[in-house]
This record gives sequence, C-alpha cells and structure tokens, in this order.
Amino acid sequence: MPSETIGVIADRYAAALFDLAETQGSLDRVAADLAALKAMLKESADFRRLIDSPVLSRGDQGKAIAALSASAGFGPLTANFLGLAANNRRLFVLPAIIDAFLRRLAAKRGEVAAHVASAVPLTKAQADSLAATLKTAFGSTVTVETVVDPSLLGGLVVKVGSRMVDSSLKTKLQHLKLAMKGVG
Repeated sequence: MPSETIGVIADRYAAALFDLAETQGSLDRVAADLAALKAMLKESADFRRLIDSPVLSRGDQGKAIAALSASAGFGPLTANFLGLAANNRRLFVLPAIIDAFLRRLAAKRGEVAAHVASAVPLTKAQADSLAATLKTAFGSTVTVETVVDPSLLGGLVVKVGSRMVDSSLKTKLQHLKLAMKGVG
C-alpha cells in the first residue's frame, strides 16, 4: 500500500482516537498506552510480524491484540481501539497511527518534537540537558525522541521540525575529506 494511503488511514484513525480520548478525559492514559505499545513494537520482532501479517485472520489478530492489551494493562479505550483496528485489518498501520496521535497531542500541548540520533545511548541527564537547551532555543516544551546510530562515530544529529543540526563526527570527517580533495 502506498505510504500516502497509509498516512491518510493513520491520520483518520488517530483523529478518531484523539477525539474520543479528549471527550472522555483520558488523553494522558491513551498517550501512555500508545507510548508503551510503540516501545513493544520497537523491541519485539514477533509483535511486528503479528501486525504486518496478511496471513493471520481477523479473529486471530483480534485475540492476540486483546491478550496483549490485557497483559499490558491498557485502558479500555486503547484496548477497544486496538480491537477495532484488528477487526478492520488495520493493525499494519499501527506505528503510523501512534505517531499521528502523539503529534496531535504534542500540538495541543504546544510541544515541539526533537528527533536525536547519537552514536551511543544518551543518559537520562544528557537527554534532560538537551531538552532544556532546546526548550530555551525554541521557546516551548520539547519532547526528545532518541535513536542510536553507531555510524555517526560520535556527536549528535538533532532534527526539530524542518531544522537540523548535525554535529556528528561522521559528517565532520566527510567535510574534511572533501576539503582534502580540493587541496590536492
């Protein structure tokens, strides 16, 4: 399925879930459930296969997602939403739905999302310090999402909206290599 179509489906489902959660006063609970679900998707190849598999029936996906919701202790709104997504054969869109929901929530709260790539995992203190620095620079609360990219060798690549700051050692070495080519 084309990524534009997935984006449209994800936005539609995220908007519906967001509106329901807002009406029921459970935005924080649903956001916490979705953040936990996002972490599960990142950590478990089996879970990713479950949501992506066209071979599994609606019933099998529904039973699996219901069991997961119960064992994870998800709230009723999140559990029902996941059951609906399974019944409608839309679990494969789940990562995009989660991202769309969290973007909506951040926009409502006036938060800005920063995507940070580092060569090694950031400590809690480093992530907090980075968030404080970004808050000063952008004038609003910044949520920091980190990923580890060992190819960077050192330093950080920070993306906030359309802005990017690349202070990675990899990029600095590439610039040095280009400068050296110009000398010879």
